[in-house]
Amino acid sequence: MCRSNKSPWVCLTCSSVHCGRYVNGHAKKHYEDAQIPLTNHKKSEKQDKPQHTVCMDCSSYSTYCYRCDDFVVNDTKLGLVQKVREHLQNLENSAFTADRYRKRKLLENSSLNSKLLKVNGSTTAICATGLRNLGNTCFMNAILQSLSNIEQFCCYFKELPAVELRNGKTAGRRTYHTRSQGDSNVSLVEEFRKTLCALWQGSQTAFSPESLFYVVWKIMPNFRGYQQQDAHEFMRYLLDHLHLELQGGFNGVSRSAMLQENSSLSASNKCCINGASTVVTAIFGGILQNEVNCLICGTESRKFDPFLDLSLDIPSQFRSKRSKNQENGPVCSLRDCLRSFTDLEELDETELYMCHKCKKKQKSTKKFWIQKLPKVLCLHLKRFHWTAYLRNKVDTYVEFPLRGLDMKCYLLEPENSGPESCLYDLAAVVVHHGSGVGSGHYTAYAVHEGRWFHFNDSTVTLTDEETVGKAKAYILFYVEHQAKAGSDKL
Repeated sequence: MCRSNKSPWVCLTCSSVHCGRYVNGHAKKHYEDAQIPLTNHKKSEKQDKPQHTVCMDCSSYSTYCYRCDDFVVNDTKLGLVQKVREHLQNLENSAFTADRYRKRKLLENSSLNSKLLKVNGSTTAICATGLRNLGNTCFMNAILQSLSNIEQFCCYFKELPAVELRNGKTAGRRTYHTRSQGDSNVSLVEEFRKTLCALWQGSQTAFSPESLFYVVWKIMPNFRGYQQQDAHEFMRYLLDHLHLELQGGFNGVSRSAMLQENSSLSASNKCCINGASTVVTAIFGGILQNEVNCLICGTESRKFDPFLDLSLDIPSQFRSKRSKNQENGPVCSLRDCLRSFTDLEELDETELYMCHKCKKKQKSTKKFWIQKLPKVLCLHLKRFHWTAYLRNKVDTYVEFPLRGLDMKCYLLEPENSGPESCLYDLAAVVVHHGSGVGSGHYTAYAVHEGRWFHFNDSTVTLTDEETVGKAKAYILFYVEHQAKAGSDKL
């Protein structure tokens, strides 16, 4: 009806395709129109006629019932819903193969292909490589591209020696990348290393992370299937599993021992999460002090919590603001979110503190201090909030600095920090486009050798700081400031 190619939903009764509720809602209108002729009929006649109530999202393959106003998780006895999913997947794969063949033919007729851009009037080659979407894997691609542009973290993995996962006849063969294999002997570190090595080589336009995705399916059951996932949740699972695997042996040498040999990573590294230190905790690890005070007797409780990222609420007074140029009131800034996170707050009735002196739960206040800042500060803006039935998105624009983010005022002991040790520069931004966590699309912006790039699955384009600054950030990666303090402070 509206010719939109975004969020197509197919009716499982008549096979007509309409746009989803977050575009123009024509799929829902199709359901409503199908009910109108039935209102004047008897109940027995209603049951004989098709209801057009169940449809499928052609992107995520999730099934939805408008009558129940909920997603459908079961199938028919004949497994018809799964057959529709497989048919849609085959259509998508055949279209992808045809498109890949067409692009290959175009590249054969071009000497430098589309990876040539004009910069300052001269032609230059882009060495960045995109990541192919394997079926709603944009959440994974955006995180991988962001991590690949955090130099210390990326270089550690690229410098690891390759490991052979099989012995005997199959040694050295990549037989474990297909999903039909039942072998459990997989290595997330190895596939992560191979993926990072494939990026920034400039030898191909896009890389297909099939082997890595297969390992993710094997060891992270939450991410099995082809539905859209939360990029922040994936990042946490990925870092946690890398951290756990890195603590194991590697060709007879403990990876944690290899880390200790690297003085640039082990220096002043005191943040350990779930065991020994690894490159994950050395780069992303920081420490929070959680301070709780009983409002009845004044007893103070302190504990230290290690973190790999900080999840920040967008203050409620800014949640109605959507764009940077909207004039009703001040624009929300990253400083507002950090202040909301660290400010003193009184816990509500559902979070009463068990006071050891009063021997019962009492009203109390809570405050966070940052006891130790990480080398890479990862900030997650909490844009998705649960309501009674679904997660709504806070689409507020949050202003963030590209250089000189000053974290000194949030430190527990700022006097012990140097003048520039609390300054951070932006390295990457993950952006969620769309209305819900189970839909939409993820892309990433990242800076590489002074130039900003936009990573949209297999497409990589050169962009500028102004475009990056206008993005509605979901995850921000800041690296320690190396040069003198810039003028663009927060």
